[in-house]
Amino acid sequence: MIKLGICNELFEGWDLKDVCRVVRSLGYDGLEIAPFTLAPLITDLSKSQRAEIRRTVEDSGLTTIGLHWLLAKTEGFYLTSTDAAVRQRTGDYLLALAEAAADLGGSILVLGSPKQRDLLPGVSYDQAEEYALETFHRIMPAVGDLGIDLCIEPLAPSETNFLNTCEQSEALIAKVGHPNFKLHMDVKAQSAETDASVPDLIRRHARTAGHFHAQDVNLKGPGMGDVDFAPILAALVESGYDRWVSVEVFDFKPGAEETARQSIECLRRNLDAAYAARR
Repeated sequence: MIKLGICNELFEGWDLKDVCRVVRSLGYDGLEIAPFTLAPLITDLSKSQRAEIRRTVEDSGLTTIGLHWLLAKTEGFYLTSTDAAVRQRTGDYLLALAEAAADLGGSILVLGSPKQRDLLPGVSYDQAEEYALETFHRIMPAVGDLGIDLCIEPLAPSETNFLNTCEQSEALIAKVGHPNFKLHMDVKAQSAETDASVPDLIRRHARTAGHFHAQDVNLKGPGMGDVDFAPILAALVESGYDRWVSVEVFDFKPGAEETARQSIECLRRNLDAAYAARR
């Protein structure tokens, strides 16, 4: 069965205990965490601090899903840099994020980070892919040993010029060839793909996807815009996807609690209908 979670950066400035209390009371099962909400760098967070965060989340009845926005608000990391030392540092930090996710009780890393993977001047797409592959081949055995799935996120051309489609990402995944290196799908990102609708892309790719983010293309939560989530949830259920669906929003103006409430109401209503239709 699909489980519902929400990303914590929506609750900007809130105490973690209050976030967990509200999220759980609304009916969510999990909390997904942006590292910059915990510390400037994930390596600044001690083992004891990680253990305390995990206890806070789990004592509320929630599960830590994992980490996303992995390289946001950091400097010195770049997946497709021409500088081998930068790529080495980036891979080392991704591994540190995987270790932190495991310490927090999570099982997923979502790698979007569009501005740390853009093609640099003079670098072709194929060269950038080779740089990325070098890093992923090096770190994935250790990431997998930690029980973490590293999920690569295709993003719209308005955000990056490297890995824009599920098909391109699936090709990279095949070349990495590690069972813990998976696809991440996202309603906003996949809405930018021109050759298929979001439900059609889900039917093609979601069965083997590692994670899924839900939001409206207006950057608010599900049910707060024009996106129809009925066919999206129906396609997820039809595909056999049975992992997390996390609410990730970028427009916080309606307020954290109201956004979280409307989002889960929309997702739960459509998810229940999708399962009922399959009985």
